Amino acid sequence: MHRRQFLAGVAALMPVTPVLAQPAIGGAARTLIHVPQANLTSLDPVWTTAIVTRNAAGMIFETLYGRDETLAPKPQMVEADQVEDNGLRWTMRLRPGLLFHDGTPVLARDCVASLKRWMRRDPIGQTIAARLDALEAADDRTLVWRLRKPFASLPYALAKTQPSPVIMPERLAETDPFKQVPEVIGSGPFRYVPDEYVSGHRAVFARFERYHPRDEPVSFSAGGYRVLVERVEWRIIPDAATAANALVNGEVDWLDSPLPDLLPMLAKSSGVVVAPIDIYGTLGGLRPNQLHGATANPGVRRAMLAAIDQVDVMTAVMGGDPKLFRAPVGYFMPGTPSANEAGMDRVRHRPDTAAIKAMLKDAGYAGERVVLLHPTDQIYYDAMSHVVGAALRDVGINLDEQTVDWGTVVERRTSKADLDKGGWSLFPAGYPAAEYRDPLFASNIRGNGQDAWFGWPTDPKLEAMRDAWMESTDPAERKRLDAGIQLQAFDTVPFIPLGQYLPPAAWRGNLSGLLKGATPVFWNVAKG
Repeated sequence: MHRRQFLAGVAALMPVTPVLAQPAIGGAARTLIHVPQANLTSLDPVWTTAIVTRNAAGMIFETLYGRDETLAPKPQMVEADQVEDNGLRWTMRLRPGLLFHDGTPVLARDCVASLKRWMRRDPIGQTIAARLDALEAADDRTLVWRLRKPFASLPYALAKTQPSPVIMPERLAETDPFKQVPEVIGSGPFRYVPDEYVSGHRAVFARFERYHPRDEPVSFSAGGYRVLVERVEWRIIPDAATAANALVNGEVDWLDSPLPDLLPMLAKSSGVVVAPIDIYGTLGGLRPNQLHGATANPGVRRAMLAAIDQVDVMTAVMGGDPKLFRAPVGYFMPGTPSANEAGMDRVRHRPDTAAIKAMLKDAGYAGERVVLLHPTDQIYYDAMSHVVGAALRDVGINLDEQTVDWGTVVERRTSKADLDKGGWSLFPAGYPAAEYRDPLFASNIRGNGQDAWFGWPTDPKLEAMRDAWMESTDPAERKRLDAGIQLQAFDTVPFIPLGQYLPPAAWRGNLSGLLKGATPVFWNVAKG
């Protein structure tokens, strides 16, 4: 039996040593002013994978496990766990004193309902659900998982940041996962202040006074979340130059994603620090709709893949500094266990325009309209869209490039309607590069149809190889499957990889304690 300091039944009856309360903040209330990369239109991190939603949700909600800076999973809401029956039974005990922002205690049944909602939407959650006999609340603080097949990566999955298996009250977790929750209530170190929200202008998060951090050092999203400011105010500033000037003038404290062209100016500015926060970066991608129109044709998708030069895209996104991006990339990130060379000639050598036009003709493309959703208020996706749009028009795609805000993309990409009824063909997106380390967590290399992420590709061969990868314990066999999966992805194109970008953040020099990892986090940050 494998143990991680699991509290046995007798120990659970013993008095519990109180956890440390939040440290007091002396003097007047401190407000940290942060500029996110786009407007915040949803706070439900199960309903959407929008990066700004992910970043906000990390403040409001907690997960059973967190990840340290190396991405290793660590118990977070969980006090201790136990694995039995050859990996088929997991028991997780919640740490004491967990409270939701409405003052109600966090109970195991809240966790069960929240996780079941997440498992219906998230690709890795769906994988867990397919192996699950039951997930039950044995008592108010104990969850029991009974699996049909072992799933050793369960803690890593439960520490995901996008879509995140956040815990919310049972009454909210019972919301249809394809609809947004009606309230935003978590148990995290910050509570959302809905009365101060103004779309396109401001979102406010206040320190949750009754939050008790773990009594251990913090590392990214693992350990003790100690909040050292009274509130965090997100200011939505769509114009990048205005945002940069606000930082230089001390009107804001932290820019999540400064425009790359402005980085040299910011680095030279007195009192400003420019450095990486997300040390793993983002995989840029173009997601095609495989239900309707020309993008439902794999031959057309292959021609689109051939038409787009990743280096051109990443240069537009991050500027000319090659340290800030990697391109071309395949379907797994460079340096990760599953990265391989299979099919990489598809992205390393762009055919000439005539050859790509011939590919389109051979695929049966006859000038059908292709709708590209081009978000203009998200600097990276805006840059991607400009390059992608020009490349597709150049090879003869009849492109209907619709300029919208990112919030509109988040709403419209959920639609399965035909193009003449408000549907879509393509949209740009960023995927956490840390998840593209193997086929299990690379959620957009899926072919599970209606259960897949927006775009809904159906590819039984991809699914079969992914299943075989999960079942295999032979490293050589897994490497063979990694190559097979990448070749299949290049053939059927579940998404078009656009490169990996590693944007630094910028902040005022009087901030300290900013943590590195895969997302910005707001605990441990002090304002001097």
